[in-house]
Amino acid sequence: MSKKLIVIATLALAPVFSAQEMVTKPVQSYQTAQYQSKKKAFVDALLAKMTLDEKIGQLNLPSSGDFTTGLAKNSDIGKKVEQGLVGGLFNIKGADKIKAVQKVAVENSRLKIPMIFGMDVIHGYETTFPIPLGLAASWDMNLVQQSARVAAKEAAADGINWTFSPMVDISREPRWGRVSEGSGEDPYLGSEIAKNMVYGYQGKDLANGTNILACVKHFALYGAGEAGRDYNTVDMSHVRMFNEYFPPYKAAVDAGVASVMASFNEVDGVPATGNRWLQTEVLRNLWKFKGFVVTDYTGINEMIDHGMGNLQEVSALALKAGIDMDMVGEGFLTTLKKSLSEGKVTQAEIDMATRRILEAKYDLGLFDNPYKHGDAKLAAKEVYSMENRNIARSAAAQSMVLMKNENQVLPLKKTGTVAVIGPLVNNSMNMAGTWSVATKHAISVNLMQGLEANYGKEVKFLSAKGANIDYDAKLEDIYAAHGKKTDRDNRSKEALLKEAVDVANKADVIVLAIGESAEMSGESSSRTEITIPQSQVDLLNELKKTGKPIAMILFTGRPLALTNVKDTPDAILNAWFPGSEAGNAIADVLFGKVNPSGKLPMTFPRSLGQVPIYYNAKNTGRPLDQKLVDKCEYQRFRSNYMDECNTPLYPFGYGLSYSKFNYSDVTVSNANPKGNQTIQASVTVTNSGNYDGAEIVQLYIRDLVGTITRPVKELKGFQKVMLKKGESKKVTFDITPEQLKFYNGNLKYDWEAGEFDIMIGTNSEQVSHSKINWTK
Repeated sequence: MSKKLIVIATLALAPVFSAQEMVTKPVQSYQTAQYQSKKKAFVDALLAKMTLDEKIGQLNLPSSGDFTTGLAKNSDIGKKVEQGLVGGLFNIKGADKIKAVQKVAVENSRLKIPMIFGMDVIHGYETTFPIPLGLAASWDMNLVQQSARVAAKEAAADGINWTFSPMVDISREPRWGRVSEGSGEDPYLGSEIAKNMVYGYQGKDLANGTNILACVKHFALYGAGEAGRDYNTVDMSHVRMFNEYFPPYKAAVDAGVASVMASFNEVDGVPATGNRWLQTEVLRNLWKFKGFVVTDYTGINEMIDHGMGNLQEVSALALKAGIDMDMVGEGFLTTLKKSLSEGKVTQAEIDMATRRILEAKYDLGLFDNPYKHGDAKLAAKEVYSMENRNIARSAAAQSMVLMKNENQVLPLKKTGTVAVIGPLVNNSMNMAGTWSVATKHAISVNLMQGLEANYGKEVKFLSAKGANIDYDAKLEDIYAAHGKKTDRDNRSKEALLKEAVDVANKADVIVLAIGESAEMSGESSSRTEITIPQSQVDLLNELKKTGKPIAMILFTGRPLALTNVKDTPDAILNAWFPGSEAGNAIADVLFGKVNPSGKLPMTFPRSLGQVPIYYNAKNTGRPLDQKLVDKCEYQRFRSNYMDECNTPLYPFGYGLSYSKFNYSDVTVSNANPKGNQTIQASVTVTNSGNYDGAEIVQLYIRDLVGTITRPVKELKGFQKVMLKKGESKKVTFDITPEQLKFYNGNLKYDWEAGEFDIMIGTNSEQVSHSKINWTK
């Protein structure tokens, strides 16, 4: 048996729930046989009335841009809507504006077919939650589901009835900026988050006016682009696809997701947008997906540059692959009629795509009431309400990960003077992070505002910028995308540093906020160096010379290589990008009102050369001896580096706290189970620290012998348990053969008898073990 583990763990003041207590899949009672029969009859009758142009028009999803309400009918988009050539719009915001366009569709078009209105509601609407990677760090599925529920209610009140979320792409590539938009590296955690996001958006009944269509993206494998470069080539085996990258997409489909978005990358040499094996054989035939598939922005047109043909050819390819709606490119609108006349597509294929769009509108209840989404009076009450902001504040606090806390620098004392230093300390525009389309950035709570508002009467706060985001002004201009200014200071580096040091010398402790700006991660934000820019490293090093304790707040949308900075501050709190309540949430954690309960959903490497690095890797035939791994020692003719350790800087599942927890050895109820029995694996967790706290207890399993090689461990369960100081609890996981299944070399999903290593612990590296032998 392994020795007992003594670890640092977590506390959150908001309610927390175990995996067993999660909200289960809403029963979509309206999807009865009677309902389906009625829907089919309605859509059949409508299709019979439609012209070919009107059918193709339903497959067209242009971006509207924004315009004043009075121009809705007379705009270019308005004219197409009137002609029945638009199935939906996106990028239009505001209940009154959306109602005006919908009015054109249902009052001026021939068949009065309502439209759907989409938006990238990725991590909240105007009330903005932490970036998805940050929210994943909460490991709290009720919180995840609640964030989607709040977003859906706000968006629906403002006229939106379709979101292009959740993004569930598994990625082990921190150079890829869009890791900020996903849930990290693990298929199990990613699957749990995927289905709960769908539940939150869609609820029990899509037609009730407060729920919206979810759209799982990007199908498929978008997070595995070569070299971490966005939109780049992906190539992997089907075994890896099914075991490691497909599970979150399938979880969303199983949860009843209404739509799927195709990815930009190729799969098996064919772009996903034109890949019939992916969009039809896997998604529809194997997984039984019943909704509609939309391209990503100009996804059809981009297949031309992939080398798949001209616009007519790639449009036909997409339709035949299983694509139902063309976002922005208008390839369907301008070529399908010709392709039909030339026999390159069939009437049945066009009708099927049209049917799927009409069915989604029927499920939303738009044919009964096309104006049910969007009420300016309701929006005024619902959107950015104090209730929603409080939920976002709690979510942000629970998503933060304490990565270091020497000498119990945190929580801060509510006395004395605190120097708050860094390039984003007073910057509200960057608090929400990337993909925050509806956020009112100017009124997001920045760090200084949050500290002053919550503790300004007890603590004296002094501030200084200290450094720009980067020494390179041109780079910093690139980072300041989408209007998220970095407020570059044109004073010399020496002047900025001197001001910061002067402020620090007047304080008892330094809170240093450094890292990335909001758009240094996100779409089209790949980086070849995943370190903190040197301008900020120099600031940290200069402040260290003051001898004052330093609590470092890390703003980031990706795992960073922090080896060159991790030893300098006394504490490191990873705040990610916390959302519209950023400053308040950080203040809550810094001063101990909330004790950080986050755990990393993605591995932090020691250096870029280790990438990709992830916890659920496979052994080689020449693994490095574990003792040498632990000591970071090199051994020739073994799988290791001459100049770097094999281990990460911070492993998957890692997170510290202001309290300490002890884990007992793992016990199992039956070490020799047979067949479909259920066994229990348990540990006793004791809070031996000075704070009440919550610990995320993690279950990992290793299949020690398989017909194909198996990972060294796989996450198979987790529970977030609350413990008062001095309290002990027995934490038990039920294990069945279902958790042992995988796709073998023939892509058969099954489990294999044999020996298994059962591991429970505080992160993927610190675990206790117990072995079992399971026979069939």
